[in-house]
Amino acid sequence: MNNRVLIRGLVLMAIALLFGLNSFRYQLGNLGRAGPGLFPLIVSSILFLIGAITVGYSRFSAFEKLDYSVKNISIILLSFVGFALISQFVNMIVAIVFLAFFSTLAGTSYSLARNLKIAIGLVIVAFGFRDLLGLNLPLY
Repeated sequence: MNNRVLIRGLVLMAIALLFGLNSFRYQLGNLGRAGPGLFPLIVSSILFLIGAITVGYSRFSAFEKLDYSVKNISIILLSFVGFALISQFVNMIVAIVFLAFFSTLAGTSYSLARNLKIAIGLVIVAFGFRDLLGLNLPLY
């Protein structure tokens, strides 16, 4: 069971089940007056359906060997930890720039210009979340 497509579908289904089952802890309501658990239930149901379709597709698609790199997984996890620590002790803008530049070390190519564009885009999104949605983000 080392088929990349099959494992991708099973992981999607597991994530959907995790969030879908936890949504029952909240009041669901109905479509006319939704409760706090209805949206996660609907999204997780759609995700579960996509996972099930992916698992079905894996039966008919060509076998793709699942390969992974412990180094790349470590880089991504360290970038998340660094983002959290820098957000806590410095500010979120510096953390976003760190995340954009450090996480791309796991890729096959590294481009300063591309990383700068990604970092600027993510900072703009963070300002949008703060100013337009009213989220309390420690941007500076």
